[in-house]
Amino acid sequence: MSRSVLHRLTPLISARLRQNQRLLTVSSAVEQSPSESLDVVRMTENCVQRMKELHTKDASAEGRMLRLNVVAGGCSGFQYFFLLDDKKNEDDRIFEKEGVKLVVDDISYDFVKGATVDYVQELIRSAFVVTTNPNAEGGCSCKSSFRAKQ
Repeated sequence: MSRSVLHRLTPLISARLRQNQRLLTVSSAVEQSPSESLDVVRMTENCVQRMKELHTKDASAEGRMLRLNVVAGGCSGFQYFFLLDDKKNEDDRIFEKEGVKLVVDDISYDFVKGATVDYVQELIRSAFVVTTNPNAEGGCSCKSSFRAKQ
């Protein structure tokens, strides 16, 4: 990576580590039920239905999971990247609803915990999107990129 990218990401990563440390301290003191957990990445009914349709319509999609990655880029600094995946990596977290699985790697998870994934159909596109993300403090109108809270 270039020096300027590392220089810009260092404060963000440090802030994220401090925030995670605080969350671990609070979560160990207060026990929450899974339905109330702020750490879960949720899927809407539209998201679940679309994944079920993909599994039914396309034999190659059957058994695949929806993978959500956060990558550097986009007009706001970070962007969401969705793909269908059949592999589970060692550092993945899996969220399941009605048999549909959403997979998020550990690094991306820090940027999307507590977020909600939806499937939207508009005149110009149909796509999986992150509709709410408590870790973002702004983004573009197409909901594909965001600026992370510091």
